[in-house]
Amino acid sequence: MSLTLYYHPLSSFCHKVLIALYENATEFEKRIINLADDADRAELQALWPLVKFPVISDHLRQRAVPETTIIIEYLDRYYPGKQLLIPNDWEVALEVRLWDRFFDNYVQAPLQQIVSDRLHSAGGDLSKQRAMLETAYAMLDHRMASRIWMAGQDFSLADCAAAPALFYACTLLPFPDDFSHLNAYFDRLTRRPSVQRVIDEARPYFSLYPFADAIAKRFLQPTLN
Repeated sequence: MSLTLYYHPLSSFCHKVLIALYENATEFEKRIINLADDADRAELQALWPLVKFPVISDHLRQRAVPETTIIIEYLDRYYPGKQLLIPNDWEVALEVRLWDRFFDNYVQAPLQQIVSDRLHSAGGDLSKQRAMLETAYAMLDHRMASRIWMAGQDFSLADCAAAPALFYACTLLPFPDDFSHLNAYFDRLTRRPSVQRVIDEARPYFSLYPFADAIAKRFLQPTLN
């Protein structure tokens, strides 16, 4: 098999890449990395000295590719499937890349700071992070008022980024009930087969997540196909 993904099933950034892989039924091997294990850390460090996952190893081209957005761009280029995740149309692709960065920088970043604070019992002032999430939610609710997917007419890289970011963010700061467009978009995302599969695979690890009690009950049972 040409591809090996180094990842952890609970990681939101790993979810982003897994969704892309599952969207196109891309064949790959899985290598779960436990960062608390010295041998696992050394194996990942040999591929990417920053010791951050996910990393995908392309054995055919003898190349290790880190960083979620770059991995998905790489897959679109060298392992394309039925679902093109970065459109050929330059204007639409620009929108896709913009909203991909939006989710990574303005949803994932604050949520990870909040989670890290809980993990380390730091008790820090997280008002700025929560305010950023509130602003992001309002922007998303407005954007999705007349849209099905985040950018263009089809599921894309932007939606791969959106699903895990929103999945974890809503455990920290629930979506307001009156944000009907954001709530409907999240429902569409989590009913997508690729996203459901990622959630199903993450479920055995939910107990490791410090806000596990806030995960919606509908995600605690296996998906009925």
